[in-house]
Amino acid sequence: MQREEKQLEASLETILLRVNDLKNSIAAMIFKLENESDNLNWPTFLDNFALISSQLVSLSKMLGHDKCPPLRNLAVLPLLLSPERDEQLLRLTEHRVPMFSHDLVPDYLRTKPVPEAEQKMLQLEHKATTMSVETIQKQMSAYSKVVGLVWELVSKAREEWESEGSARAGPTITSSMADTQTLVMAIATGKGLKGTMGQGAVPPNMIGPPGRPGVGNAPLPPSQMQQQMGPMGKVPSGIKTNIKAATQIHPYAR
Repeated sequence: MQREEKQLEASLETILLRVNDLKNSIAAMIFKLENESDNLNWPTFLDNFALISSQLVSLSKMLGHDKCPPLRNLAVLPLLLSPERDEQLLRLTEHRVPMFSHDLVPDYLRTKPVPEAEQKMLQLEHKATTMSVETIQKQMSAYSKVVGLVWELVSKAREEWESEGSARAGPTITSSMADTQTLVMAIATGKGLKGTMGQGAVPPNMIGPPGRPGVGNAPLPPSQMQQQMGPMGKVPSGIKTNIKAATQIHPYAR
């Protein structure tokens, strides 16, 4: 009897460790989905899912091992029921179960499904056993067609996503050497610019080439400056005016 109890305790400790590992993996995956969904990629999600799947398979194998006692033959009975808050129970259950009352015990120690769910499962099992082979084949064909269509859509979306990712992986070109050369030639020599000024004229805000007087900001010779300046040092205006003397008319003249 003591040997069986020791074996049961050892098995329960091992199962508890595996269940805690599984719980931590599920909690980590839920945390990533809720808080890191923007940075979460598909390979990382598949890795987490594969870890959870392997832990479930390992737990199932452990429960079905010969050395593990059949837990379904054991009954769990509550030793104490209290409607008051239990701090130790709250700590052991990570703040999920605050008390072990008469209302909560049937739900937490239930070994069978809820009667409504059990009745629904029996109805589905009966419907599956009474269905004809032809109907099953038709439904399987329809499901296979739907799955194939979804697979094609997913594959196409994956190919587009991979092609876009490979295109973004290369260096992004933000300049053109030809446009740069054209802009430099336009600024330096005025190539390609269309202006209204005469031949060889340079805008006032640009410096003309050396040796060419009168162009840009280069000073003019005194003789040429005097020719351009009129008498009294005034520049002749290009606007012609015609001033006529107005006849003074008295406002009360008749």
